[in-house]
Amino acid sequence: MADISAASVKAFRERTGLPLMDCKQALMEAGGDEEKAIEILRKRGEKNFNEKSKSRETAFGRFGIHACSSGKAGAIVELKCESAPVTQNEEFIQLANDLATALAHQPVSTGDQLLALASPSKQGVTLAEQLAELYNRIREKFEVGRFHRFDGPCGGYSHNSGTVAGVLVSIQGGNDAVAKDVAMHIAAMRPAALSVAQLDPAIVEKERGLLREQALAEGKPANIVDKMVEGRLKVFFAERVLLEQPFVKDDKQSVGAYAKANGMEVKDFVCMILGEGAATT
Repeated sequence: MADISAASVKAFRERTGLPLMDCKQALMEAGGDEEKAIEILRKRGEKNFNEKSKSRETAFGRFGIHACSSGKAGAIVELKCESAPVTQNEEFIQLANDLATALAHQPVSTGDQLLALASPSKQGVTLAEQLAELYNRIREKFEVGRFHRFDGPCGGYSHNSGTVAGVLVSIQGGNDAVAKDVAMHIAAMRPAALSVAQLDPAIVEKERGLLREQALAEGKPANIVDKMVEGRLKVFFAERVLLEQPFVKDDKQSVGAYAKANGMEVKDFVCMILGEGAATT
């Protein structure tokens, strides 16, 4: 192995951010060639990550979002980790956003396929290699969780800096600000469906039956009960259906009315809550 000077090791450590002994060993194996040493560290990081992190729990994380009202596609990706402080790490945030950007440009169906894509922020590096480099520095398990992609223009919002909830909205027309407003509303109100037509018919019929029983129990005349039930169903819809919900920034109008007034059609949405299932229409 080559004789590596302390100055070379120090400079390489500053470049990589990795432990001193790891840097020295990699440089020695690479004969002093820093690029080869980086490749050695990447491969070692992937090996260590795969061997040592499988059983660890990833209870924290954040959502990477790629969305633009004039874009060709949007995406949201859940990137999970072991501890809360890591969710605020700049490189972890970058990785989450890179995952979403890569997915927006290339649809895939599995996490492994996503990690195999090229990193948008690091030339000549895959997302898997980017993850391995970060593991080398932080020594904490990372895991790609749920992800979703919409073709066409999108809006997005991540609640609490992306560590609690993430929302992606498929839109037509409008602008980034209006789309973000709708996404923020979804994060706050968590609707079950986009429109009344998309609610589970069985749930609607069950509610209709309960409301009818209540109206009859109140002694309402049978000939007007059905009209009363349909009126009360509107309240039910306003609680669960995005386009019918009162807009959080102006409850005098519905989300559907707000979007229409701003020249935007809401076509679909997905809302992911960390540690919970995703609401999607």
